Amino acid sequence: MSLYFPLRAVPPPALRNSATWLERLFGDASDTARHRADRHREDVPDKRYLDQELLYAGDPPHRAEHRPQAQVVLGGRPVFHPDRYKPPFLVLTAGQAQRVARFLTMADFDALWAFARDELLPRYGGVTAEPDTRGVFAAAHRELTEFYTRTAARGDAVVKWLPT
Repeated sequence: MSLYFPLRAVPPPALRNSATWLERLFGDASDTARHRADRHREDVPDKRYLDQELLYAGDPPHRAEHRPQAQVVLGGRPVFHPDRYKPPFLVLTAGQAQRVARFLTMADFDALWAFARDELLPRYGGVTAEPDTRGVFAAAHRELTEFYTRTAARGDAVVKWLPT
């Protein structure tokens, strides 16, 4: 599994419902699709993105598509890749991105941490490592909140992809 999981803000008029276009959006080369979508609006959660999913949505996988907390990390409408062995792209509309931004802005990180800590701590060194582990998750929470807040303020959609 890849450790690279980018989230990109895309202006709704530029967004295409095409797996080929979305793949170019995430391509390493600076191509037309990324230029049109303003490639500088991006967040890349670290390799803990599955645990961040647990922090927000509870036990993955989830299917509560209308709950913004379930859309923070792995939520979104799938756009399937033509190669069935590659994961789908996940798309949040501008409205969904705004709801996620509101949720993150109002979320109590301490409450989120309290809910998930017993499951997360054993993976990261146990209770003795809690201050460091909590700090890493708190920093990721701040980064996601900033990304979604900027994205919502611009009225943009969000596209996610976990390339193989």
